[in-house]
Amino acid sequence: MNRTPRRSNLVVSAWRRERPHRTVESPFPRAALWRMSREATNPGRPSPREEKLSVGSTKRAQTGKATSSAPAAAANPTIVQPSLVSVSTALGWLSSMSLVEAIKRDALALGFNAVGISQVAEHAQHSALSTETQSLYGRLTEWLQRGYQGAMSWMTRDPARRSDPQLVLPGCRSMISVGMNYYTNNRADEKPGMGRIARYAWGKDYHLLMSQRLAQLETKIAALAPGVTTKSYSDTGPIMEKAWAQQAGLGWIGKHSNLVSADCGSWLLLGEILTTLDLTADEPATDLCGSCTLCIQACPTGAIVEPYVVDARLCISYLTIELRGGREVISDELASKMGNRIFGCDDCLDVCPFNLRTDAVNEPAFAPTPLTLAPNLQALSQISQEDFSTTFKESPLKRAKLSGLLRNVSIAQKNLSR
Repeated sequence: MNRTPRRSNLVVSAWRRERPHRTVESPFPRAALWRMSREATNPGRPSPREEKLSVGSTKRAQTGKATSSAPAAAANPTIVQPSLVSVSTALGWLSSMSLVEAIKRDALALGFNAVGISQVAEHAQHSALSTETQSLYGRLTEWLQRGYQGAMSWMTRDPARRSDPQLVLPGCRSMISVGMNYYTNNRADEKPGMGRIARYAWGKDYHLLMSQRLAQLETKIAALAPGVTTKSYSDTGPIMEKAWAQQAGLGWIGKHSNLVSADCGSWLLLGEILTTLDLTADEPATDLCGSCTLCIQACPTGAIVEPYVVDARLCISYLTIELRGGREVISDELASKMGNRIFGCDDCLDVCPFNLRTDAVNEPAFAPTPLTLAPNLQALSQISQEDFSTTFKESPLKRAKLSGLLRNVSIAQKNLSR
């Protein structure tokens, strides 16, 4: 029997009311970034916030008039500040607060910056996705048919599981999506002879941190609801996590194909917990990209072939991380556009207006090292397998393998010598 999904207006996000102003190096004139208002980037669309605010402003646009953590008016999400909530305390609260609120507070207490819930349809209904999310799945299928996944053959395996969480966790009724801000107040060293590493790889491998925190949240959920079944992933399972995160209200999928949060921009790592609990769902997020195309213009290789569509075969992140093989697998034309990037690329993220207002975090796992901020190309070109394994044991860079890193370093050195 079809059921109408229940919706909750408690979309939890840990962010302060005052947002610090910061600047980011961009390939575009400063005016192109700071004069852009939300009204300008979304012509004809009413702002979801009470005030229309320029991106450069230091004042945060208000989402509602609520003065406490209680739910605000139906059209506005409630902002809940993180607080350390023990399982025993949460159990005592269940008479006056919902299980959903307890789970969200526990998630924030564990260090997640955003958490939301989406509902999964019963298996008899088959489709677990909303009309909008089914459209995203259709786009994924078309993307695969175009061959945009390149050599990432694992993305073509059993695509049906990506659209039906019931095939991943039988009896799944809800999905809890979480996000963790990884932006830190550090800048890469631009001295001659240095390479560039994507920001998410400056610290330790986030999969380790996210998996640990998700496991802790699963333990808390089990204490709140004994007998529940859960299964968690962080970029490690057959889950369309960006689509589900959008469905849960964490943000929307931007034109660069990454999730964009109005609170944390695109500096947001995602994870999810599938559960047999039947939880009240949050409202899906609204796309606020409007007419902005800064990310498309910023891509060095033109990998964003159309809004919301990335051809991985042209993307520097794919070329430097996922693509296996020697120098011959990357064309001279693409290699020349890689610059000094040796692991990943942040160009499309650096120019996103929503990323210009993100608060920095103090999570030790995301703290960069001298090597990741200032990777000396000459030194890296001589690194041995033993040193590589030791140095990058807990780093995302190990995914490129030594052969991939040496190839990328060689390309960067050639580009810098031009």
